[in-house]
Amino acid sequence: METYTRWSFHFFAVMELATLPLLGFSGIGPRLAIGLMLMVVVHAVTFTVTASRALDWARGGRERPVRQLWTLGGITAVVGLLALAIAEYGPSGDDVDTAAGGTFGTVLIFGICALAIGLRQRRQVLALVGGFALGATGVSLALGSPWPAALSGGVAVLFGAGLLAFTAVFSVWLLNAVYELDEARETRARLAVAEERLRFGRDLHDVMGRNLAVIALKSELAVQLAQRGRAEAVEQMIEVQRIAHESQREVREVVRGYREADLEVELTGAQGVLTAAGIRCELTGEAAGLPAEVQSALGWVVREATTNVLRHGDAGRCAVSLRVTEGRVVLMVENDGVGASAGASSGASSGGSAGASSGDSAGASSGDSAGASSGDSAGGSSRGSAGGSAGGSSRGSAGASSGADSRADSGADSGADSGADGSGLAGLRERLAAVDGTLEAGPVGGGLFRLVAEVPLSTARVSEVMA
Repeated sequence: METYTRWSFHFFAVMELATLPLLGFSGIGPRLAIGLMLMVVVHAVTFTVTASRALDWARGGRERPVRQLWTLGGITAVVGLLALAIAEYGPSGDDVDTAAGGTFGTVLIFGICALAIGLRQRRQVLALVGGFALGATGVSLALGSPWPAALSGGVAVLFGAGLLAFTAVFSVWLLNAVYELDEARETRARLAVAEERLRFGRDLHDVMGRNLAVIALKSELAVQLAQRGRAEAVEQMIEVQRIAHESQREVREVVRGYREADLEVELTGAQGVLTAAGIRCELTGEAAGLPAEVQSALGWVVREATTNVLRHGDAGRCAVSLRVTEGRVVLMVENDGVGASAGASSGASSGGSAGASSGDSAGASSGDSAGASSGDSAGGSSRGSAGGSAGGSSRGSAGASSGADSRADSGADSGADSGADGSGLAGLRERLAAVDGTLEAGPVGGGLFRLVAEVPLSTARVSEVMA
């Protein structure tokens, strides 16, 4: 496209030279004919150089060729003035008038065309064409031409040069539009790659975050049981293996882009995981009747919120509520572990309380609930018998050491890598934005941390859900 446009302007210079035989130089004296032809040749060469450099400038390849533009404008004006002078004061005869008039029209029309390429605004092009037309009319009158002839010459310059000038401007605009379209396609391709990378990272974080937390919890319990010679450690490691295989399947779904979260499954799984970790979980509301895209977005919110409660804080209670009110679905997750603000200071104390005064939390719950409830953590439904015996026998020693170690570690870690605006919550905001939803998260006082996700519903959807 650029080659075609560039050679089109070069062809204009060839056309300017091709008009020489048509200007009637054969009927005038050789000296005058040579002089007029040399002026046209010089103008054509200057036109070619200026048009090429002006096109480079229009494409952003160089600075505006101001010197060349002024040179071409000056040569155009001088040649036109000399041609008019020859027509008025030169040898008499129709051949001389024809040759001089032809030279005048040729240099003005093609010269204005090249000058228009070096202008950005249409008003400037209009001013250029109008200025040369008025100048030609005024000079003709000043040289003694009758006003009808002077006026007709000015009109000829106005329409002829105007047509060619706007043709040149349109050609440059079209060339830039083609390049911008190509750049837009390249940008679109790069954005698609970047979006896919973000999707993969976000889904991988959301899928693996909670599963890894559950694997760490169950592995820790299995270690404590194994150190005491309990056979239930094998059952816990079998469950770890099952969750690992489930995680592999989910990662494959993430890679293929087919991974979606089921809100009902995520709510049940969150309750099981939190209970297994010794956190009292209160669940209210049902997901039945909600649109699939809303359930998927809120399902990821539940998964990420559960992961953050497990990893970033020292919660003893977590309340999850889902309700439809005023045309909006509102999901609220509230826990009494503030996270980063309580991370470093509450690690040791929460570990002690988890072991000494809450033996049931890390012992019974990590035993009974690990078998009965944590199977739900990865969407499964296994309820192992190892939970009861593990909980009963390890209520004291295993509960104390497991509670102290795990709570201290999670408490210390939360101070370093938790926060209301982490990468996980940023990903949730992106997911909710796809369904016009919003997300708010942060401490609300009284040692509570609250996460609220809201998604609007259409009137028809609200009626279906409420029914």
